[in-house]
Amino acid sequence: MGDKAHTHPGAAGRAVAADHPASVRNVVLVGHSGSGKTTLVEALALTAGAVNRAGRVEDGGTVSDHDDIEHRQQRSVQLSLVPVEWDGIKINLLDTPGYADFVGELRAGLRAADAALFVVSASDGVDGSTRMVWEECAAVGMPRAIVVTHLEAARADFEEMTRVCAEAFGADDPDAVLPLYLPLRGPQGPDGHAPVTGLTGLLSQKLYDYSTGERKESEPGEDELPRIEEARNRLIEGIIAESEDETLMDRYLGGERIDVKTLIQDLERAVARGAFFPVLAAAPAAEGARQGLGTVELLELVTGGFPTPLEREAPRVTTVDGAPRALKPSDPDGPLVAEVVKTASDPYVGRVSLVRVFSGRLRPDETVHVSGHGLADRGHEDHDVDERVGALSTPFGKQQRPVTHAVAGDLVCVAKLNRAETGDTLSAKDDPLLMEPWEMPDPLLPLAIQAHSKADEDKLSQGLSRLAAEDPTMRLEQNQDTHQVVLWCLGEAHADVALERLRSRYGVQVDVVPHRVSLRETFAGRSAGRGRHVKQSGGHGQYAICEIEVEPLPGGSGIEFVDKVVGGAVPRQFIPSVEKGVRAQAAKGVAAGHPLIDVRVTLLDGKAHSVDSSDAAFQTAGALALREAAADAKIHLLEPVAEVSVLVGDDYVGAVMSDLSGRRGRVLGTEQTAGGRTLVRAEVPEIEIGRYAVDLRSLSHGTARFDRRYARHEPMPPQVAERLRQQEREAS
Repeated sequence: MGDKAHTHPGAAGRAVAADHPASVRNVVLVGHSGSGKTTLVEALALTAGAVNRAGRVEDGGTVSDHDDIEHRQQRSVQLSLVPVEWDGIKINLLDTPGYADFVGELRAGLRAADAALFVVSASDGVDGSTRMVWEECAAVGMPRAIVVTHLEAARADFEEMTRVCAEAFGADDPDAVLPLYLPLRGPQGPDGHAPVTGLTGLLSQKLYDYSTGERKESEPGEDELPRIEEARNRLIEGIIAESEDETLMDRYLGGERIDVKTLIQDLERAVARGAFFPVLAAAPAAEGARQGLGTVELLELVTGGFPTPLEREAPRVTTVDGAPRALKPSDPDGPLVAEVVKTASDPYVGRVSLVRVFSGRLRPDETVHVSGHGLADRGHEDHDVDERVGALSTPFGKQQRPVTHAVAGDLVCVAKLNRAETGDTLSAKDDPLLMEPWEMPDPLLPLAIQAHSKADEDKLSQGLSRLAAEDPTMRLEQNQDTHQVVLWCLGEAHADVALERLRSRYGVQVDVVPHRVSLRETFAGRSAGRGRHVKQSGGHGQYAICEIEVEPLPGGSGIEFVDKVVGGAVPRQFIPSVEKGVRAQAAKGVAAGHPLIDVRVTLLDGKAHSVDSSDAAFQTAGALALREAAADAKIHLLEPVAEVSVLVGDDYVGAVMSDLSGRRGRVLGTEQTAGGRTLVRAEVPEIEIGRYAVDLRSLSHGTARFDRRYARHEPMPPQVAERLRQQEREAS
């Protein structure tokens, strides 16, 4: 690496297409918010000749963060594709948001990519969430490299950051996380800081000077070689340790000088296998410069060291009936199998789907089968439809540049797939197939909304359905108990973006209202009630009397109705009517308007009239009897309790357990897991964990995650119930 002559595309921004999987590299950029991923993508695009000046395209926009919401929030909120070309290789750069609320976009990027660049800020270090993503990539064997940014910061220390990265990412083998280049610093300024002006190649032993705005290669002086000798020897030993040539180490230890080309070949093979993780440095280009520091070296690594799609096994594929289907990795002559990894709405062309082709070829204007199965937990119903593919294109800022086809292994934007949603599979019409969906985080922050006006109410349903189709990490709930529309999100920023998209894209203004949990009521003890419904208003009247007894049952029993009428006091045909009236009233509630559960209602006696009794009259009498029984009884308010599992670093276990106790939670136990983490299991009232997704992130500095599932309803403490009733009275 570092000895190649490079070719660049001619005109900035021309469409980049690939004719074979071997000429494609799919790379996802990962890192915490503010680490410099988007700036790095723009610097790489400039060096590759895809843009005319730093990050800018012909219309003045940027190649990556071009969404209006991203401009307003000054951060990435969605997955962006930036294709560039280097040495005849098409590189699909997938820029992902670093903020935890948009981890769904990161998951989509990991699905679409074959390798990852972990972007680490020299001024901020490595955070816990970045370590967790590294572990996920390690679990599936995804090749990775590390890029250190923000070297211009006053206290930035590249050597120290490589040590931090080796500690954070090289737990199994620190010698597999080593730098390929060392920064070359210029003269110290008035502030005592020496800026990084170039790089020293440890393998090539050449200097790459970027101080003029374009990379220039030179030979180091003899006095400079000792400075890099220790780092170079360690790098060579690290490469040889991962070499597939078992004789190489013996030859090296025996004093043989290993050829640099051999070392580079072994390095590239080790990187592609996910066995070695090089550390590089990068910085954006200065105003007017053609190349940013380290960008040429990064592009060399991506094209030479990262795997082609041919080296990645496709996710599990079946027929739509579930029968396994074996596919060769990225076979351009195989059956069409592609996946929608992102869905977005463009104001000019409508819905645009970002698609990764895993097998075969995708062409415009052909009819494909769209399958969506196994996505119920994301709020999508199973579906199988045929759709005609619109134009194919590659993104370039806000523009879409048309292409004639997409080969296996490539990424492409598809227009006008109106039924396809994120996670759906595209396959041949006569050979429908289905890809196993990728894992998505469960949205756990509820956002209750209502239309701002009647005009908004008419558009709300369509706007929400489009949001759900675009973002599988957002779940839409129409709560039948509370009669609320609830958007379940990953965090506050995620919720803010959803509301902004409703307003700006779909013209729907909504109001956020307090989220209510589904409460229940039950009887605390036995009680009796008499329902008398007797009316005479000319002609046939209404006559029904029934006497009931109500007693509590264990949790989960529901409503049990028992008939103990003797002597025909209530005619047999009207006993179901009484039960119907009781159940209808139970559904409405008897004290605070919440459904009544876990009681046995026994019909003991009653009276009927030969002419005026009817089904409707006994339904009314049954409801009245239940209300009267409730008026003379103590009614418990029941709240839902969730079983919560929190996976947290050992350093934060005590804080998490203390916080759960403060939420009226009961800790059930803890379990030690790999990676210095503990699984804490607890039962917590749902009313206490409405904002737990936000609070836990703050408590654990973004390193913990949790899931929840409904356990049961149980009595709410009297003081909490009274406080809730007071809040409801004030709200009404």
